[in-house]
Amino acid sequence: MTNSTAFDWRSFLLRWSGEWADSLPDDETRGEDDEAARQARWLGFPPASAERIAAMEERLGRRMPPSYREFLEVSGGWRHAGGFVWLLAGPEDAHWHDNESGLADLFEEYLDEDSEPEERREADLWRRGLQLDVESDATHVLLDPEDVDEDGEWAVYTWASWRAAPPERHPNFREFMREMHREFHSLRAHRSDGEPVFVNDTTRTLDAQLEEARLEALRGGWERAVKTLDEAKEYGRPRAAGLGDQIRRLLGQTSMVSFDGLATDLRYARELLPPLVAEHAAHSYRDDSTLTFDLRGADDDLVSLAYATLDQVRDGTFRYTAAGPFGEAVERARELARWGDTDGAWRTLIDALPLWEPLGPDHLAPLGWVADPVLGPLLTPERGRELLSTPRGGQAGEAPSPTAGLDPGGLAWLAEPDPGNNRTSYRFVLVEGVEPEELPGRLADGDGTVLNAPMTLWEARHGSLRDRREFSSFEDRALMAVGRAGAGWSFAFEGDPSSFDRRRFVSPAAAAGAGTRAVVVWSGLRTVHGEPFFHLSVARDGAEQYAFTYADGEVRSSGEIPGALDPSRFFEDPADDVGTERSLLEAVAGEFGVRLPRHAIVNGRLHTFTTRSWTRPPRDGETFMVIRVG
Repeated sequence: MTNSTAFDWRSFLLRWSGEWADSLPDDETRGEDDEAARQARWLGFPPASAERIAAMEERLGRRMPPSYREFLEVSGGWRHAGGFVWLLAGPEDAHWHDNESGLADLFEEYLDEDSEPEERREADLWRRGLQLDVESDATHVLLDPEDVDEDGEWAVYTWASWRAAPPERHPNFREFMREMHREFHSLRAHRSDGEPVFVNDTTRTLDAQLEEARLEALRGGWERAVKTLDEAKEYGRPRAAGLGDQIRRLLGQTSMVSFDGLATDLRYARELLPPLVAEHAAHSYRDDSTLTFDLRGADDDLVSLAYATLDQVRDGTFRYTAAGPFGEAVERARELARWGDTDGAWRTLIDALPLWEPLGPDHLAPLGWVADPVLGPLLTPERGRELLSTPRGGQAGEAPSPTAGLDPGGLAWLAEPDPGNNRTSYRFVLVEGVEPEELPGRLADGDGTVLNAPMTLWEARHGSLRDRREFSSFEDRALMAVGRAGAGWSFAFEGDPSSFDRRRFVSPAAAAGAGTRAVVVWSGLRTVHGEPFFHLSVARDGAEQYAFTYADGEVRSSGEIPGALDPSRFFEDPADDVGTERSLLEAVAGEFGVRLPRHAIVNGRLHTFTTRSWTRPPRDGETFMVIRVG
């Protein structure tokens, strides 16, 4: 329920009028009415008498809504409502629009049998609305007698053809006028040379609230702070948008987040330029010249830095750094993340966040890391809220509860359908007692023994196919991501392998397990191509200890298989592919104490390499095809 009677119209209109008068340059040429209003410091008109309001209501056949009546009792009209309505109607000028503009016909052209009721009401507004705009820049202001709340207030709709947007709704006339006051402030806030500095009681109050909001945000009270910042932004206050954008970016919002000039301030460029250009790089369809809009006002050196950073983000070489103890934590976090421990990396950053120091008074949180190819995938909306809720920058406050980890542990998550149900087949190698960077030496030959820079599995696959010049129907080289698989284990994982051919398959377990223990799993129990299959092999000191393969509805095994992994326990119900797969994965994880990091594999960036073939060479008489490109 609204409470329009508590609103002091006279004080509000007097304050607005004085602010308008003080904002005008002394040497500006003005019309006679505007000059009189400036000298009187009053944008309104004499109050409308009860008789004038009654005559208006009799003429229109309706009682006016409360807030519009209360306004008229203070001023019988208004000049310069915002920036585009030059004169608002008093009692004599308000009239039913009755499609005077022809806009009802225009809006109705877009209606069809599938149009929603709201769309039809919007089109009919131009027939039933009460027009309040008398003089404007092609801007219409209509009171809607059919959009009425429990207090009898009519909604106000504004529309301008040059805005290319649907009519904007305001709950009542009072809120419409408050919005026009904010619009007036927003347009006056950015002054041209020679114009008076726009300072008044409203701006001083807003700026003081903005500064308190900045400190509140550093104390962890970002939700309270963002409300104040959003209000200050509506009034066009400098700093408000730049501060608010930092909060929005950490909440995962990227559209229309440009930091309002802070990214081109040398004090903040190294923190705010990277996320700005990363959002640009994420939309490859954008021409690079469009970045210049966000860089307007920057000098040549900073523009060059922006495009150099853009190149680094695109090729995956950008590396975020920070000063002091927090910067040291960043390096530790990156080391954890690049081998798959994204939960550990996140906790490392958050634990060090209280030691972080802003680069200046308009810096609310570390942000450059979101563009780092290894650290950026750590961010989720929940983690963004945790970061924003953590006191930092020398401010004290209550620490938030830690967010839950993103990795469930174990291996069973691989049996869960992913978005799009694309992960129906996968394979991985687990090696005990070796570091991830040692895996290429065990599973690859030649150039394949060098790890690629961290990238997503999609990026790695796309790059591999782009650079590949030879394709063989008899060769199956796996493109695998590597990382740590729990205490004392490393993994190599491929999420979309080639088709499984039991006749030609050669497990890499023996080669991977030289001098240690290795486990190979290849699952296709949910494959959409061919029959379901599953393979497990375990080797120690370069020799296979045991293995089994389920394919074509039967199990073939070798060696002494531990009871927990006995295939007879899992394949009694061939129709339950998901249940069988989950049980197998849980058994492997329990037997060896291993896990695969879901977030890093699915959403993160890991080092990759290409293995030697998982198939044996062709035998005499076997045919195969080789395709060479270029």
